Amino acid sequence: MAFAAAHVVADPLAENVPGGPAHLDWEATLEYRRHLWSWGLGVAEAMDTAQRGMGLDWRTAAELIRRTLREAEGRVACGAGTDQLAPGSARSLDDVAGAYEEQCDLIEAAGGQVVLMASRELARLGAGPDDYARVYARVLGGLRRPAILHWLGPAFDPQLGGYWGHRDLAAATDSCLAVIADNAVHIDGIKVSLLSAEHEVAMRARLPADVRMYTGDDLNFPSLIQGGSDALLGIFDPIAPAASTALQRLDADDLEGFQHVLEPCLPLSRHIFQAPTFYYKTGVVFLAYLNGHQPHFRMLEGQESLRSVVHLAQVFVLADRAGLLEDPERACDRMRGFLFLAGLET
Repeated sequence: MAFAAAHVVADPLAENVPGGPAHLDWEATLEYRRHLWSWGLGVAEAMDTAQRGMGLDWRTAAELIRRTLREAEGRVACGAGTDQLAPGSARSLDDVAGAYEEQCDLIEAAGGQVVLMASRELARLGAGPDDYARVYARVLGGLRRPAILHWLGPAFDPQLGGYWGHRDLAAATDSCLAVIADNAVHIDGIKVSLLSAEHEVAMRARLPADVRMYTGDDLNFPSLIQGGSDALLGIFDPIAPAASTALQRLDADDLEGFQHVLEPCLPLSRHIFQAPTFYYKTGVVFLAYLNGHQPHFRMLEGQESLRSVVHLAQVFVLADRAGLLEDPERACDRMRGFLFLAGLET
């Protein structure tokens, strides 16, 4: 099972300012989801790749979820969090659970599967593993169909340090696995985004038999998928054609072909997701622009500026080496224009 966590296309003429409401180019945003479905991938909607928590507010995310599910041409899983709560506003664990339930209800009413995202407010209020167990048991117990949990590490969101009630990784893993064991009937799988292949392999071996491990490791995903993980990855957004081709070869037991397609994508992914990792969305959107999937390189909250010109030039080079430029002439023209606007003659 493979999901691409999809980015959003900002309205380039709107006031997409920090802290303000998000304004999307709806047609371009939905067209990109059609592109992902056309390659046989599921879409993970309204997650961190869509700038959730970094520009995509809950009101706009809710509309995005509804529109995507109305058009769904493949499997869709949608992020449910607690971000309708203003930072620091939750006063109790009941507030956190109630916010989760509100978002889960909207997703399930629209026909989607829930991805239960990590909550900044739960990370702030949770005093230990028992608090996490209480909140997750309540929310999961109210769902109509099994959900995917999401353990998003501090490399992706520094506000999520100490999740599951421990800052020690081994203890946090034990806490998370206890929640899964207690609620396994309500859990389809867990996406782990800790960027540690060794940890993912060890945790995968400890999951209940019917609970999937969805790799969220954009630095080591080929070996983890080959080793038995399913996938829910931000990097599958810009490399959808290669991901689809590779997974078909894996299904045909062509391991050499699988590796041949994905290995050239790994340097690109490691570059896009380099520290500070939470700025990876800029590289994802830039490659969508180079490949003609959107007419501009603008992002919510002006986040197109969060990676350097040199960094983005290397995205172009590595995408070319991996054979991911769908129309090389167009990509070169757009790259020249980008460099010109940066003050560089080409």
